[in-house]
Formats: sequence, C-alpha cells, structure tokens
Amino acid sequence: MLVKSNSFVASPYKTKRLETRKTNKLKILNDPIYGFITIPNSLIFDIIEHPYFQRLRRVTQMGFSNLVYPGANHTRFHHAIGCMHLMQKAIQVLRFKGIDISNDEGNALCIAILLHDIGHGAYSHALEHSIVNGISHEEISLQFMKVLNDEFDGQLSLAIQIFEGKYPRKFLYQLISSQLDIDRLDYLKRDSFYTGVTEGNISSDRLIAMMNVVDDELVIEKKGIYSVEKFLIARRLMYWQVYLHKTGLVAENMLVKVLQRAKELALSGVEIPASKALSFFLYNPITPANFTSNTLHTFSKLDDYDVLQGIKGWVNHSDFVLSKLSEMIINRKLLKIELQDKPIKKDKLQVYKQQLQLKETEVSYFVFTGEVVNQAYNKNLPIKILNKKGKLKDIAKASDQLNLKALSKPVKKYYICYPKKLR
Repeated sequence: MLVKSNSFVASPYKTKRLETRKTNKLKILNDPIYGFITIPNSLIFDIIEHPYFQRLRRVTQMGFSNLVYPGANHTRFHHAIGCMHLMQKAIQVLRFKGIDISNDEGNALCIAILLHDIGHGAYSHALEHSIVNGISHEEISLQFMKVLNDEFDGQLSLAIQIFEGKYPRKFLYQLISSQLDIDRLDYLKRDSFYTGVTEGNISSDRLIAMMNVVDDELVIEKKGIYSVEKFLIARRLMYWQVYLHKTGLVAENMLVKVLQRAKELALSGVEIPASKALSFFLYNPITPANFTSNTLHTFSKLDDYDVLQGIKGWVNHSDFVLSKLSEMIINRKLLKIELQDKPIKKDKLQVYKQQLQLKETEVSYFVFTGEVVNQAYNKNLPIKILNKKGKLKDIAKASDQLNLKALSKPVKKYYICYPKKLR
C-alpha cells in the first residue's frame, strides 16, 4: 500500500520562529580540531538552531567507516560548523590582502558553506543509490536553502546565488566549490583526526593564509606551493586508505542493497516495519518530479537512527535476503570483497552466482561487481599558483614534484563482492 504524497506545502517551521525570545545568540562552540568557534551573528545562530540543520547531528560524516576506524563517528554537523569557521578565516585573510568582500557577501559565504551539505541523507550517499532516485544531495541542499530563505524573509538569497555559481564574483563560488575549497580543507583534516590516519592531516591554516584573488580567481601564493602539494597527496592517500577502504566500500554497498531490497518488497505490498519517515521513502517511488516540499520535510525527519533501527528490526523479517543482509551488517559479518586493476570477468561472476542456491532475483544481492575511481587532481579545474612576478601557473606545472602529474590521472579499480564461504 502506497503512502500518498501531499501537494506542495510551506514548511511547518515558519510559524514557529522564536525571534521574540531573549537568547544570547553569540555562542562559542568548542571544536576538537580548531578550538573555540564563534557563531558570527544571530541569523546564522537561528539557521543552526533550525530543525533542518539540527538533523545533521544525526547523520554521520563517514557512513560505515567506523567499521574500519572505530573513532570515525563524527557527524555532518561537526563538518558544517568547521567549514563555517574556516570560511570566516578565509574572509579575514582575503580582506587583509585588500580583496573587497562586503559584509553581505561575507555573511552569505558563511551561510552557503554552512548549508552546503544540509541535503545529505542518512549514511551519506547510501540513500542516493537506493530509495531516493535521480536527485543528488546537492539538489536537495539547494531545496532546503530555498525553503529556509522563505522562512528567513529572503536573507539567504545572496548565499543561494553564490552556492549556485550565479553570482558575478567567481572567486566567492570557488571558496564554496573548487579543488581547494573550504569543504575539502575541513573534511580532510577532520576525517584524518577522527580516523587516526595521519596521512590526511593537512595544514588548513597555512593554505588559507596563502590564498589570494587575481582576475576574480582564487589562487595560492607561491609560498604555499608545498602545502598544496601535501594537500593533494593527502587527498589521494585518504581516498585509498579511508574513503575507498575495501571494508567500508563493501559495507556501504551492502547498506544500499538492503535498502533496495526493503523498497522492492514494500512496493510489492510486503509489510516492512520502519519509522514513519523511512516508510514514506520505502512505499513511494521518489523522483525529481515528485520531490515536493512535503517530501523535503519528510526527508528532514530521516536520519541514521531511522535506517539503523530499520535494519535491526529486519534481522527477524521473513524475507531471507532482507533478513540475512541486515544480520550481516549488524554483526559485521560482511561479504568478501576483492579489488583488482582490470574489470571483473563475467564468467567469474557467473561461477560465484551459480554456487549460491538462490533465485536469480535474489543472488544479485549477495554477488555483485562495481568500480571506484580515485583522481586527486583534475587539470581541467586547475589550482593556480601566483609567483612573485604576478604570473599564474597550474600547480602541476609549477611544482617540482613529478608525482603531481601522476595524481591528475584517474586511477580506476574494479571489485567483486560475494559471501566468504564461496572462497
């Protein structure tokens, strides 16, 4: 039975604004990475206090990476606050170097980076590949920003312009999204700290201190070239050691598979116990065409706790596939994963499938292939180095590190997942 979606409605939070309440909104937060972080003004305080943003406290930054690195339990909330702090530093540095950034532009930059990940679903990217199809977390972030803009009487309009890349000053957008943006400067350092993988510990302060603007483009002064080199190498190492670690990779794939199975059963009329928010997305086909503000509001109720609660309950479900996959995730008895440089041969995949005495519609949940790509540096979106003569050069050409050219080439690896008993 499908849960009917309502037509486009305004956010229910608009009438609940507590602007008249006398509260000290100039709060200071203690962050384990940067120390004390100051909330710059009451508007940003109110945005952080909003239920849409508070949901990020219940969405982990790194999904199932804690199955590999037990300390990796930090949240999207941590990351967003850290990004806001680094953005304040970047604005201060650029202004000191004579770059004109108005108070409105500075405030908009802080709001845009604060909300850049607000559209992330439970367990990061898993929902995008399972129960919400055809709409990315960036698109959902933009929808959240537009609803919040309505609630805050248009005060987020400039932030949205910058976030979409529609504001005429290009370097402002590059601070939000580029190969050396504030987002990357925080998540590499933060993820390195919480995982304990020291190879990712970049000098974000040094990189920000070396920022400048030339011809409306964000550049790095030549004194910071070694910090950029370390940043790119750290990014490559973090992808192989953390983000694309084979155990985290197979765990995320299994999460996608269990959500896909739950949705497949739900749409065929099978009862799937779940929270109200998760049930909505299981019992309804979700596409960009029907992603209304009502859907957005329901999405804002969905977090890691809903998914984990569902998986725990599905361990005892009558469907073998749903039950078995859920049990394997809960008890960390994951599928075996093999990575190699060449595509997986079809006959190897077929051999593994035949050894499982399951229906054709079921076996693909336990034996499957995929691929991952690691490209530390994209030469099409260059990081430009400013020399003492005022000339700009691509970091790949300015650096005397030969391996930077190698880092610009995408490295693709192929994997196959299957039950360990088939080895």
